[in-house]
Amino acid sequence: MEKKRVDESVQVPASGRVDRFGFVKQEHNSPDGPSRNKSALEYQREQKILRKWRKMIGVGGSDWKHYVRRRGHVVKRRIRKGIPDCLRGLVWQLISGSRDLLLMNPGVYEQLVIYETSASELDIIRDISRTFPSHVFYQQRHGPGQRSLYNVLKAYSVYDREVGYVQGMGYLAGLLLLYMSEEDAFWLVVALLKGAVHAPMEGLYLEGLPLVQQYLFQFDRLMREYMPKLGEHFTEEMINPSMYGSQWFITVFSYSFPFHLALRIWDVFLYEGVKIVFKVGLALLKYCHDDLVKLPFEKLIHALRNFPDDAMNPDTLLPMAYSFKVSKRLEELKLEYEKIHGKVAESKSKQKQLQLA
Repeated sequence: MEKKRVDESVQVPASGRVDRFGFVKQEHNSPDGPSRNKSALEYQREQKILRKWRKMIGVGGSDWKHYVRRRGHVVKRRIRKGIPDCLRGLVWQLISGSRDLLLMNPGVYEQLVIYETSASELDIIRDISRTFPSHVFYQQRHGPGQRSLYNVLKAYSVYDREVGYVQGMGYLAGLLLLYMSEEDAFWLVVALLKGAVHAPMEGLYLEGLPLVQQYLFQFDRLMREYMPKLGEHFTEEMINPSMYGSQWFITVFSYSFPFHLALRIWDVFLYEGVKIVFKVGLALLKYCHDDLVKLPFEKLIHALRNFPDDAMNPDTLLPMAYSFKVSKRLEELKLEYEKIHGKVAESKSKQKQLQLA
């Protein structure tokens, strides 16, 4: 398959109109992270970090697994500080397990794209232009970016016909295609949805969005335990997490968050799993807590969907997120949800049997 990266395929507008990630700048856009000119000292520091990462990875990722086994705590710390952008695509494949999937399945992606048909093709075509519409790679109708995105989504809808295609999947594939080839992006989507390293994500996209419902239940309970005053206010204003948090999980913050923050979250997400989504959500609510508890329903909904720029600073938000310890509680809440859900399903089954009797 043809392997093109964004910078090889697109006529990019003048640099003054595009941020460092390829998004067309608007007057009202939030900043895309630090944009001032770097000092010689900052440049030297970045090069030093890059050398450390290259040593850790080895040629083409040859040293990665050995380094992770031997110094996993160092890898975790460095990933939390942010993967160098020029190495992000490769490291994402290594930490997600997708590189192994690709090597074990030669020619499969090409077969899915060229020789198979999908019942979701028209839905995918309809949604393509809605994925990162302000990024130069996806702006040209039927251009290289939109074609690559279509191919990846179509291939997955054939690979897993039970899941097929759901609109939020476009943001996962769209983000990945900015850092790797079509085939690499496809296998990373497979790794995420099928659970190559962490818990499978496919339940986020199955009919009824069962995993979204579970995650929102868990998040709501965590929020009320960590921030009881805010939880009480949400109850009074009849706010539930589906009104603001569904997209956090379905797109892993890639839908509406500043791109530089989304990338930092994805670095950690691919290495540590979905718990970072809970942590970042809790950190956002904690950061804005004192303002949120004062707002009535309509203003509260708007605030929960439009966090202020200062809350979106990764160097402030992520350390706050890391301070939340949620792993054990998430497991407990998962069991609680499954118990409740099982009883509801059993009750519905009994009602159906009584109606048939």
